[in-house]
Amino acid sequence: MEEWVGERWHRFIWRLSDQSYREAAVQLEDVQRSVQMLFRAGGGDALVRVAAAGAQKVGGPRGWLQKIAGQGTRAAVATLDGQTLALPPQVAVLPQRALNRDLYLWLAAQGACLDAGAGAGWLAGNLAATRRALVHFAGLRARYARLVQAQLERRPPLKDLHGRALALERTVQDGLRQSLHWAQTPDELDDEAPFVLPAALPETGASQPASIAPVWLWLQAVQPPPAEAGAGGASDAGAASGQPQTMQPPDAKRRRARRVRDSSNKSGLILFHHAHSFFSWAEFVHVDRTSDDDEDKNAARVADDLDEIAIARHQQGQTLASRIKFDLDLPSAAADDVPLGEGEPLPEWDERRAQLIPNACRAQRLRYVPPAAKEGEEGQEGAGGSEAARTAAEMARRLRATSRQVRRRFEALRAAPRWQRGLPQGEELDLDAWVRWQGERAGSAGQPRSEAPPVWARRQRSERSLACLMLADLSLSTDAYATPQARVIDLVRDSLYVFGNALDAVGDPFEMLGFSSVRRLLRVHEIKRFNQSWDDAARERVAAIKPGFYTRMGAAIRYGTGRLAERPERQRLLLILSDGKPNDLDNYEARHGLEDTRHAVQEARQAALAPFCVTIDQEANAYLPRLFGLDGWALIHRPGQLARALSQLYVRLTAQAR
Repeated sequence: MEEWVGERWHRFIWRLSDQSYREAAVQLEDVQRSVQMLFRAGGGDALVRVAAAGAQKVGGPRGWLQKIAGQGTRAAVATLDGQTLALPPQVAVLPQRALNRDLYLWLAAQGACLDAGAGAGWLAGNLAATRRALVHFAGLRARYARLVQAQLERRPPLKDLHGRALALERTVQDGLRQSLHWAQTPDELDDEAPFVLPAALPETGASQPASIAPVWLWLQAVQPPPAEAGAGGASDAGAASGQPQTMQPPDAKRRRARRVRDSSNKSGLILFHHAHSFFSWAEFVHVDRTSDDDEDKNAARVADDLDEIAIARHQQGQTLASRIKFDLDLPSAAADDVPLGEGEPLPEWDERRAQLIPNACRAQRLRYVPPAAKEGEEGQEGAGGSEAARTAAEMARRLRATSRQVRRRFEALRAAPRWQRGLPQGEELDLDAWVRWQGERAGSAGQPRSEAPPVWARRQRSERSLACLMLADLSLSTDAYATPQARVIDLVRDSLYVFGNALDAVGDPFEMLGFSSVRRLLRVHEIKRFNQSWDDAARERVAAIKPGFYTRMGAAIRYGTGRLAERPERQRLLLILSDGKPNDLDNYEARHGLEDTRHAVQEARQAALAPFCVTIDQEANAYLPRLFGLDGWALIHRPGQLARALSQLYVRLTAQAR
């Protein structure tokens, strides 16, 4: 009863004291695409993602109702660091919905012009960014003028403030009025002129002072926390706990964090060790009650209440989950694939030094060999006694209908004629060729006309000249469940099986490789090479793939680029099948992993290849467009349809290549 009354009282007093305009609220997810496009069009870093900001402490005067409700002390303000443009998940600070939407667009423009590394301070940095944004985004000047006027009307009255808060608020309002003057008199704007600071500007850091109310038109420049070795692989580590994992949508809020030292075993007045130690006849077990491995369903709510999350390492550098993951990540030599050769050195892009580091990692080729062949017993690779052979036989029965349908579609693709254009005779008029011919004739007045202009097109059969290399991500994250009935790795197996049967029918040369990584070692699982046939042995290797380790995608793309560059075909397609971001244990995550992958994709295109990524990661639109371009990737919304969707994409891509 007390909880019931408390919940309703909290809801009542919270709504009564709420000063936002809920009926005019705009959600970030509704304008995220527009914000991303505007940010990058204004010169913002292509690898900076747009995410929802977490709440933090803010200042400003509060009414008595807000004090009773405990409201007005925290708010989600816009921040920018080298990796993320964090914006409020909802904007309802202005009375009109159009103004709240314009506020999102202005923050994107302001973020594109904010120099986070200049060290000019929060006030001076935002005023300088405002002037640059008004110069580069001339179409936003009228909207910005309306936003400033609405913001000034809602700033705290100066008569209610004292001391430093009064000086800061007066400077903020003077700066807003100065920027309003810039927006209303654009002829006086000059982006090249030196910026003059307002008189008596108080000293501030990069963050907004806690003594004043939020300035919703400005951002905070935040330095990203330094990465540490061994901190990567979070996405793959989650699948290694030994329990079935499901692909749940992550909490996308951007929260502030700092590194601290672990002091869980330094509580001098509490005897954790002696009070919670149990003896048995087998071994001594130490139980630390200060840590809890159980899932906390309210963890996200608790994180929202923290201004800064403190992250500490265990004394041995590992948590319980990481120790279990370490054991599961390293299979025994008997269960692992057989290495082939000494490995191939590969370069890697260092985004900090902005250069390609040679021999930064190594690609180790691996080949699955059935247990009978390993032991030297009778039977060849592909013999039917192993678990992989039984899995391949089960796949053949289960996917017979799907494989037949896709195979027929690919056979029709092989038999389909193609259009040959720019001919003096043909079946239909080629409008593009006709327009070009008319332009050339207009530019060559006085010269004799051609009796048979090349403006016709006809269909004819021709030899296909296309090679495809498929890279399948086999990292530990593929052990998660994509659907309630199947894991990601199961869907990858089915897709490779159906795709291989279809490509074998069309006759295009193809190669299938699986990849995973551990630190700077790229593990390349050879499923089918170009010079091998698609037979029972190849299908058994498909059935034998298993998840493990991490995703060094840039190295995998470079290895695939080298393999495809050796092919003589005119069109060469590099198809990547993945389920998440690039990551590894040695800081190969966040910006470093994304930058390396982006440069690997650019190198593939410079080698006249066509890289294309297929993913089932529902958050892929936050990073894949920056890696592969808008037309270089595809998201499969229904993972269970991965095999069919992959085949349809191949048909479309090869049709474009012709």
